[in-house]
Amino acid sequence: MSEVLFVNASPNHDGNTAALAKALASGTDYEQLDLVDYKIYAYGQHFDDDQFDEVLQKIKDADVVIMGSPVYWHNICGLLRNLLDRCYGPVESGGLSGRKLYFVFQGAAPEKWMLDAGEYTMSRFAGLYGMSWGGMATTLAQAKRLGQGI
Repeated sequence: MSEVLFVNASPNHDGNTAALAKALASGTDYEQLDLVDYKIYAYGQHFDDDQFDEVLQKIKDADVVIMGSPVYWHNICGLLRNLLDRCYGPVESGGLSGRKLYFVFQGAAPEKWMLDAGEYTMSRFAGLYGMSWGGMATTLAQAKRLGQGI
């Protein structure tokens, strides 16, 4: 069985984003990493207590990565955007190859263009770093369907 990691960018450990990931990973043991519990500073900042390397190592140790974000200000939330930004440089092009990436993305009433923007960002992230793109789920039904590929 492959190692599955859910990177939760919601400030809520057990909110709607986590519920989508749980539906996607149904029947699979997975580790949940809540970004709100880690200190990951902005791109270009250097502080001794930064935990980016720890989070990146967990991603590298996984075979399947599920990233999740609520829709904030019409796009992915800052916690996830910051993580993606921080990968630029420390992760070489193709540096996460051999992993599969899924994305769960939800909000109260997102418009199609908002969801499209999130999917574009995450699929490009997967492609840049060599991950195979598993797809995006915005509803529990979509998450259950996508999870059949894990």
